[in-house]
Amino acid sequence: MRPLIFSAGNPCPAPKTFPYLRKDGASRLRLKNFIPLLLALFALILLSGCASRSEAAGKPKLLQAVVTQVSDGDTVHVRLNGRDEKVRFTGVNCPEISHPSLGIREQPYGKQAATYTKKRLLKRKVWLEFDVGQRDKYSRLLAYVWLNPPAVFTEKEIRAKMYNAELLLNGYAQVMTAPPNVKYADLFVKFQREAREKGKGLWGVAPVVTKPGKPAGKAAYVGNRRSKVFHRSDCKWAKEISPANRMEFGSREEAVKAGYRPCRVCRP
Repeated sequence: MRPLIFSAGNPCPAPKTFPYLRKDGASRLRLKNFIPLLLALFALILLSGCASRSEAAGKPKLLQAVVTQVSDGDTVHVRLNGRDEKVRFTGVNCPEISHPSLGIREQPYGKQAATYTKKRLLKRKVWLEFDVGQRDKYSRLLAYVWLNPPAVFTEKEIRAKMYNAELLLNGYAQVMTAPPNVKYADLFVKFQREAREKGKGLWGVAPVVTKPGKPAGKAAYVGNRRSKVFHRSDCKWAKEISPANRMEFGSREEAVKAGYRPCRVCRP
């Protein structure tokens, strides 16, 4: 390496300069014009990213399928991607129909719900939307079933195009919330309340009583035939039981003897 030689008149040689680092007027002008372009490009990238995330959140993916068989009011078979899949409707529960091989007895309004679903869905093209959990312990797909793809995911579109909501609004099903699949839970409760207040479907069925001749609605304790839980008649959860699943008891002992367990809220 050659040593640096400094002369008396020039003790430190000036460093080489580059055109884009010169601090002359032209360079500052070019830099001043370039900065807004960089800022505009950054803003465009940021906005496009936000729009993509918003679109992904607002428009979940839907899978097209064809209903090939109806098992009951809330369960169907579909042809999806060339495979047969059993689909359980998310967030709703229809009364049971008779399944002797499974030891399941028919519940009030179960046959009507199954007939309605068969009429509405059999051989029809549908669109499936999944929540957090896509399958249950029986390997069935858990889905919100759309009759037509929604333009936007609003309450109006859900009322008009989602079959799960249609079942609730017409009184063919009750709300069945099973976390983590709770995307539409609040709306489903609202739809159920509307059907109950209008006495639609299963909400207009006379409740089952345990003693002949005992007037309905006057019992001290009310049980849910599906959950096998009984409540005080003024419990908020007792008022949510559909007439099809409602059992009335004259005493606490009568409910316990029938195999029901007490509610943890009203503690009968």
